[in-house]
Amino acid sequence: MSVKAVEELELAQRQQAELQDLRPLTDLTDEELVTAHLEGRTGAFQHLYDRYRDRLVHFIIRKTGDGDRAQDLVQEAFIRVTRHLHRFDTSKKFSTWVYTIASNLSKNELRNRSRSPLVLFQKLESSWDNDHRPLQFEDSRMRPDDLYRKRYLRRIVEETVQELPEHHRLVFRLRELEGKSYEEIADITGVNLGTVKSRLHRARNSFAQRIEPLLN
Repeated sequence: MSVKAVEELELAQRQQAELQDLRPLTDLTDEELVTAHLEGRTGAFQHLYDRYRDRLVHFIIRKTGDGDRAQDLVQEAFIRVTRHLHRFDTSKKFSTWVYTIASNLSKNELRNRSRSPLVLFQKLESSWDNDHRPLQFEDSRMRPDDLYRKRYLRRIVEETVQELPEHHRLVFRLRELEGKSYEEIADITGVNLGTVKSRLHRARNSFAQRIEPLLN
């Protein structure tokens, strides 16, 4: 390329940049906003943030089901954007990049949440129906750190069960820890089915109230 051609190309690029700088931010594409921000144009990044904030909040809520946490994760996503924006390839789609960041943060949130003892208990609690007996604390497919958390949960479950009144403790243990049917529990305890269910209901409520502070 001749010197003249190079000069003409540089002039065209400068003119394009000047034209872009004169255009309203609302008229710029995502990628142009990135460039404008990196070149120091005031408000470019804020406009990019405003353009995606609500979309990403809704996206993360759909992923995690937590509106409050979604707000925090959007902030974290844009912190990561600012940290790496100078390396962003403006020939690529900014939307794809920022949604990938948000998706990864959502996956991390769910992964971390699933390892919380409180969430482990809530999963066990949600299985209090006729189809899931008894409560399961260990699985051979678990990773070592998850297995440790489950064993910890099992220990505090056992300790909490011991604190229940005797008639509640017995039906809870037979049903939730040993997987007995209502009919079997009635036979073992010598009371009718209605009493078994009533005691179990009260035992579950008492158990949940006692164990939750230990898991936060």
